[in-house]
Amino acid sequence: MKSMSTLALLTALGLAAGAAQAAAPDEGLTGCAAKRSAIENQLQIARDHGNNDQVAGLEEALRGAQNCTDSSLRKEREQKVLDARHEVAQREKDLKKAEKKGDAEKINKRKDKLAESRKELQEAVDDLDR
Repeated sequence: MKSMSTLALLTALGLAAGAAQAAAPDEGLTGCAAKRSAIENQLQIARDHGNNDQVAGLEEALRGAQNCTDSSLRKEREQKVLDARHEVAQREKDLKKAEKKGDAEKINKRKDKLAESRKELQEAVDDLDR
């Protein structure tokens, strides 16, 4: 029985990994072409799973992506990086305040939020050249 549940778990993980990979843009594409490709791939997954609400949202996103230009997409991504840098700076400031007060619980919360903001910044920087 245990081997059957292990097999089911491995199958589910394999399917989830395949779905996540399919939602990525086709290899070699960048900019707006990659954005459209990723949306189209997500749309196909949503259709395959019969998720009509998600299909409607993705179709709307795909229509919006038709107006995409690489320069506008680059500016949008650069703005995300700037916003994320600002967020990291604010979180660092909040952490310093908490450290001055010496409240261990607040310090830990601020550290967690700072780590999350740094992760978002890294993702924004990674997206710049996609």
